Amino acid sequence: MFGNAIILALREIRRNVLRSTLTILGIVIGVGAVITMVTIGEGATAQVQQDIQKLGSNLLQVFRGQGFGGGGGSRSSAPPFTMEDVNAIKNEIAGVRTVAPSIGTGAQAIYGNSNWSTQVQGTDDQFVIVRDWPLASGRNFSESELRAGAAVCILGSTVQRELFGSEDPVGASIRLGKLSCQVIATFTSKGQSGFGQDQDDLVVVPIRTMQRRMVGNSDVNSIMVSARDGVSTEKVQADVESLLRERRKIRPGADPDFNVRDLKEISSAMTQTTRVLTSLLAAVAAVSLLVGGVGIMNIMLVSVTERTREIGTRLAVGAMARDVLLQFLIEAVTLAAFGGVIGIALGLSAGALATHAFHVPFVLNVGIVMLSFAFSAAVGIIFGYFPARRAAQLDPIEALRHE
Repeated sequence: MFGNAIILALREIRRNVLRSTLTILGIVIGVGAVITMVTIGEGATAQVQQDIQKLGSNLLQVFRGQGFGGGGGSRSSAPPFTMEDVNAIKNEIAGVRTVAPSIGTGAQAIYGNSNWSTQVQGTDDQFVIVRDWPLASGRNFSESELRAGAAVCILGSTVQRELFGSEDPVGASIRLGKLSCQVIATFTSKGQSGFGQDQDDLVVVPIRTMQRRMVGNSDVNSIMVSARDGVSTEKVQADVESLLRERRKIRPGADPDFNVRDLKEISSAMTQTTRVLTSLLAAVAAVSLLVGGVGIMNIMLVSVTERTREIGTRLAVGAMARDVLLQFLIEAVTLAAFGGVIGIALGLSAGALATHAFHVPFVLNVGIVMLSFAFSAAVGIIFGYFPARRAAQLDPIEALRHE
């Protein structure tokens, strides 16, 4: 009985190919849109996580003032950090892997006839460890260079490209404003950060070189802290805050004149935001699935009207009402499921093209694919039941009289 109903349903769908195609169009668009939106959203989420990880592993950043990145109204009045603060964090807090001080300023980098406006950062040899940023060529700062404030520097790949092109810069001398320094290494490329900043547009010099020969003071504007693997960054963050409150003589209960940022918190917040937006877009796209279901119901109702005499004949020769119900229900579910399959193929193709165009990873969410197909089949059952039930309840005599 069931097999015969399937054969009759497929025969009817094949007999009206154009109408069947138009019937499933809403399902195809709905499923395709949902999968495309979710794929783009998952790719954006993965990209955010990758960008945050590029900043460094288990990284905490300590800034002057109360705003992120050292901003905020209290930044100018907040006292800078000192190298003693840096050493205290490194030596007194368990769970700290290493610490790197940082001072930043803008400068014009010049080599021969080429020049490039870039960011210069003063730090020490722990910078490559804290930021998890290996060298592409050359060597790190030596202990003697750090103590003496030697005129040496390491170039980011953007500065290297703009000043030297394909030439090897190691051993060459460049000018950073009025400072002439020798290039001893280049960094591997990290690309843009999650905040849209080109991380490779950077020149790194020893912190004493920056303090003595570029900014003229001994301030440390920010501190980068790397926690050991397996150690809770929340615990290290709390310990850093407690230590700095004590060193900076901040009374209990008073607002600190610094802030400690855990990049995991930033990553979590940004990831949550992208997932909420993805869910909203998917919900909007899912509305078209309901529209597609209404389309299936309308077409099936038309089909019942057109095939009234056929239904009456089947009922008159002994077919049961449940046979007619099953046939029309199978037609509706088959149309919806077929539309779901086409929609999945369309959605994955569109998602792959969109993620490539937006330069984000293609992340296949198997769960949403299966859910979309199941939802499309459910739409066929729900919206196909009412026309099928109407067909099954036709009176055979009245059906045979239908013109």
